Amino acid sequence: MTDEAGLLPEAFARLLGDYERHLTFERNMSDHSVRAYIGDVASLFEHATRFGATDPSDIDLRLLRSWLAKQQTMGRARTTIARRSTAARTFTGWLHRTGRVATDPGALLASPKAHRVLPPVLRADEAEAMVAAVELDPDTDDAATLRDAAILEILYATGIRVSELVGLDLRAIDMGRRTLRVLGKGGKERTVPFGGPASKALDRWLERGRPTFRSPDAPTLAVFLGSRGNRIDPRVVRRVVNDRTAAVPGAPRLSPHGLRHTAATHLLEGGADLRSVQELLGHSSLSTTQLYTHISSDRLRQAYKQAHPRA
Repeated sequence: MTDEAGLLPEAFARLLGDYERHLTFERNMSDHSVRAYIGDVASLFEHATRFGATDPSDIDLRLLRSWLAKQQTMGRARTTIARRSTAARTFTGWLHRTGRVATDPGALLASPKAHRVLPPVLRADEAEAMVAAVELDPDTDDAATLRDAAILEILYATGIRVSELVGLDLRAIDMGRRTLRVLGKGGKERTVPFGGPASKALDRWLERGRPTFRSPDAPTLAVFLGSRGNRIDPRVVRRVVNDRTAAVPGAPRLSPHGLRHTAATHLLEGGADLRSVQELLGHSSLSTTQLYTHISSDRLRQAYKQAHPRA
């Protein structure tokens, strides 16, 4: 059970443990997401306890609103308050669905609109430098280097999520057509193309690197492996991207999400239409893609000058 449960009333502590197991095993959330959700719910429980609540049925809409108002008086960012509002609604919805409370107080809980902060992106030359630095020696047989190069090339070429990269199996690769079949959010499968450099890096990893990592004691169909021969951990992928982008002079330190955003940005700047980028990224809504991607002001000015008769 999480450490947050230690100072809570028994009913809340037990409930927090049940919810943590639900998020981990039923919703299959990442460790990072589970910690964030549990931390928010623990904060709600602490607030509720100060107001005399001892049971989940004591949590009503007024208490939820006072908890969020408290966050505001403490100077929390709007993005934090919006996230905690979402966490509260998700939690109370789970309480209601599982019969732990008669009504769902979070259903009427509004949240402030969060300012969307876009992650930093690499310029095209920085992205080129990032992958080139890993592939200085095309004949290298260092398995970790081959794997890192393939990870960076695939993430930058396709814009897939880190969870989608980690979940890739060998049968999902079509080297002839240069496509990957990835399983996205909500179990939706899509096919994503990749280019020549990514194909070469992936082929080198599969031919010369992966056999070194593969363990007969832990057979797996996963494309990318960790040092023990199992499917690679998302934290390892994050470390690879973070370290490799940090090594490029002047470039921002990125997470895989930042590399996904870089891929989408470069696609748009190269002339790809928004609908195509939406499909490649696996967004169910075009509005999500519009928020997630941006077109540089230089490109907008150039497009305006080329297209508008009064430019």
